[in-house]
Amino acid sequence: MENVVVKENGVCSSESVNGSRFVWSAKESDSSSADHLVVMVHGIMGSQSDWKFGAEQFVKMLPDKVLVHCSERNASILTLDGVDVMGERLAVEVGELVQRKPNLRKISFVAHSVGGLVARYAIGRLYRPPKGENTDNSHPNGCEEDSRSTICGLEPINFITVATPHLGSRGNKQVPFLFGVPAFEKLASAVIHLIFRRTGRHLFLNDDDDGKPPLLKRMIEDCDGCYFMSALRSFRRRVAYSNVGYDHIVGWRTSSIRRNSELPKWEDTVDEKYPHIVYEEHCKAYDAEQCEPTSADGSDCDQLEGELVTGLSRVSWEKVDVSFHCSKQRFAAHSVIQVKDQTAHKEGEDVIRHMIDHFLH
Repeated sequence: MENVVVKENGVCSSESVNGSRFVWSAKESDSSSADHLVVMVHGIMGSQSDWKFGAEQFVKMLPDKVLVHCSERNASILTLDGVDVMGERLAVEVGELVQRKPNLRKISFVAHSVGGLVARYAIGRLYRPPKGENTDNSHPNGCEEDSRSTICGLEPINFITVATPHLGSRGNKQVPFLFGVPAFEKLASAVIHLIFRRTGRHLFLNDDDDGKPPLLKRMIEDCDGCYFMSALRSFRRRVAYSNVGYDHIVGWRTSSIRRNSELPKWEDTVDEKYPHIVYEEHCKAYDAEQCEPTSADGSDCDQLEGELVTGLSRVSWEKVDVSFHCSKQRFAAHSVIQVKDQTAHKEGEDVIRHMIDHFLH
């Protein structure tokens, strides 16, 4: 059950009984033609309000194209339950929403921080392989068959992560506020579960469920009934926005899915429209030879981190590097890049604009 609580500046929003937020155009002709669901996922200890600005900007700029859902199924302390548990909840949440919105045809995800890992898990659950013939499993929106793979029966378009620790947080300088000091990083790995519980174990790659490899390693394959990589590959584009510095929570390497040697040299931008976008790179998917395992040296990432880079690089990525080094808000870069608060983090507005301007709809 949803009740309209806001109708302002051409945007309507409603909040469900469980707290999730749905945003659409106030113009009926626009909202009735919009068939592209954008699912926004917050990070650790977050809530649906973290994406309030981003959701409203998407609807204002693409009023007849998108409907935005800000997830709340994993709010606040529930983000400590583990990436897999949160992913299962998000998958159920999206499935229920799609059932209630029969006119939807496309789906995209925009996720911040740990929310990017949660979204990757959820799409692995929601993925449906191409159907070569009619089956008894009907499309939730009435289509009898689909020759393409889908996410919850919808066409996957954009998968966008913002400051997401794709390689985990265990490697050197992956959590910048530990200052790259090995002793601090080793201690953090040992005690992180006391603070961030199961999610902390997943981030530091020291989970050991029934003797299985760490969850983030399992998520670079299709396994355990989840089509993690097939789902990621099914999207028309995948984008990783990363802070090059001053993000004290998620390091540049892990959020941009790169090895140390692959981090680019960047310069201050001269683009007035996107003043904080300092580097853009379109990375093609690795070929078979590049996917061969290689030994890691001590000056780069460890073996496991290298495997994660290689695994995720089997699909193409657009990598967008962001810098707030001249901003008064630079020490809050992890939140500014998302515009978590429109007043306190307004300098990140050009990143949201860049995201929308390049959004396939």
